[in-house]
Amino acid sequence: MIDDGPLLFARYAFKPNALGFCGGDDDRALFSYTTTATIDPGLLQLERQFEGAFPYLQLIAHANGITDPFDRRVVEAYWVGNGLLDRVDMGLLYDSLHERFRAKTTKPTWAWLASKVPAGARPHHSFHVFEIYPRAGMMKSGAVDHVFETMEQCRIRWGRVTSVQGPELVVDVQPLKLEAGKLVLAAPGEETIRRWVDGKGFVDDVLPGEWVSIHWGWACDRLTSSQKQRLERYTRWHLELCNQTL
Repeated sequence: MIDDGPLLFARYAFKPNALGFCGGDDDRALFSYTTTATIDPGLLQLERQFEGAFPYLQLIAHANGITDPFDRRVVEAYWVGNGLLDRVDMGLLYDSLHERFRAKTTKPTWAWLASKVPAGARPHHSFHVFEIYPRAGMMKSGAVDHVFETMEQCRIRWGRVTSVQGPELVVDVQPLKLEAGKLVLAAPGEETIRRWVDGKGFVDDVLPGEWVSIHWGWACDRLTSSQKQRLERYTRWHLELCNQTL
């Protein structure tokens, strides 16, 4: 059986790529690969161009003795979260961050970021969104300027589907809010997100009551209860870590 990790990666990478925030310049090809469940060297070439995400996959794979950075377990660890993250040695994470971001930051900012490693940071997308992006922005020029809104849309969110309306889903989502100078997840509220482009998407037969993952207002994938819990766990963990030095 072919490992479908590259397709899982594409589900999460498509929307920011389509918006021009990261990756290469062929989001239509990325979308086509995903909707047709096609894996070939062309897809892998597209995905290696995600200079924000791909090095994290390499780090997670290396730390866990996994040869392929697009192994499904590795991809899930980065976007959703799983036990592979907890087996990434602190020294390896520090070295990776130093190589990638030390030159992009001032000395005080780097010291701030480096302190997150012994504090418990994991190579999860939420860490990148809450800590790396605001200080060593990895998004291309033209991205939204409002840091808070970017953090809200760029983090992988979880939402319970309440209604299916053609190309859109109505979901209950916990929004990110700033309260008393701290980032918190507020009570769930309804939000409408996209699930189709030209009648195609990644969660075509989703039903009310199911959980979906959301990236930049786009429905990426169904989430099992376990995946939802893990995504929430790592998100809350990195929110707490961010709040320590906010």
